[in-house]
Amino acid sequence: MTEALVVDDSHFMRTVISDILADGGVDVVDTAGNGREAVEAVERLDPDVVTMDVEMPEMDGIEAVEEIMDRHPVPVLMLSALTTEDADATLEAMEKGAVDTFAKPGGTISTELSGHSEELVAAVEDVAAADPTAGHGVEQTASTSGDAVDDEAFVDHPTLLIGASTGGPNVVESILGSLPRAADFRVLVVQHMPAQFTSRFARRLDHASEYDIAEAEDGARIGGGEGLVARGDYHMRVAGYSRGRLRVRLDQNERKHSVRPAIDVTMESAADRVTDPLVAAVLTGMGTDGAAGVEAVKEAGGTTLAQDEETSAVFGIPQRAIETGCVDDVLPADRLTEAITDSIRRSS
Repeated sequence: MTEALVVDDSHFMRTVISDILADGGVDVVDTAGNGREAVEAVERLDPDVVTMDVEMPEMDGIEAVEEIMDRHPVPVLMLSALTTEDADATLEAMEKGAVDTFAKPGGTISTELSGHSEELVAAVEDVAAADPTAGHGVEQTASTSGDAVDDEAFVDHPTLLIGASTGGPNVVESILGSLPRAADFRVLVVQHMPAQFTSRFARRLDHASEYDIAEAEDGARIGGGEGLVARGDYHMRVAGYSRGRLRVRLDQNERKHSVRPAIDVTMESAADRVTDPLVAAVLTGMGTDGAAGVEAVKEAGGTTLAQDEETSAVFGIPQRAIETGCVDDVLPADRLTEAITDSIRRSS
């Protein structure tokens, strides 16, 4: 049975979360009212997973995650209110080592959480299965093949497709943060993430990267040096492609693999529409989403890459893609940008 530590400064929320988890078969071994208590409880109890509030007295969730990762790493699921401040703080906590996030419906003191019991229990179980140290603090290895990077080094009009879930934000950020602007990719990112977080995630990627990254809007068009992050709760399809510019459409059609946005939707539509070079990378995460997309990209003549097991917080998505036989290379997180870049380098 999964053992969980519940951390929240509200006694009411600790009770609600604990009851939901207990009813779902999770053993709540203790609760804590602030980050400092959480750090001490983690060292004392070694739980399988921690649910962590963001805003707390004495030590907040960000500081607590950093302390836990330094002293006694265990998987942490951030429980965040649907506010801009909490979204930013949660992404920072994930940068410090938290594995994933779950949005509290209805605010910090959520009376609506009981209506999302199954989703919360599933999220806790998924995070409990993660390696809390995999991919943490990823720094990309610079490409050493070829001569100096310049506008003539790469093929024309390449498109990069990235799909990720649990544990993915840090890896996505590390890839885009080191992606050379001269490669002139059109970038599409599908990260399984609550709707309230994708705009903030896109902003983080934009700041970290030489590329202009934004949250996708219906009908958005991008060219070289630009990228879109699929909006939470919307599939992102490539609807058109002409002269190096692609157009996306968003929809709320049926979930695929129980998720929306789905990696497969974006990758399959890109494989169908884009006539210039395609590169697809599937990263850490739970489930099977991305496998069919990788097959489609490979069949379209594109390059396909998967993150390796050692650096994946959860190896589900990469493993399912690898099992299709359509993945060209399996690499640690810190070598993915090099492989992406080399795949579109012109032959000498």
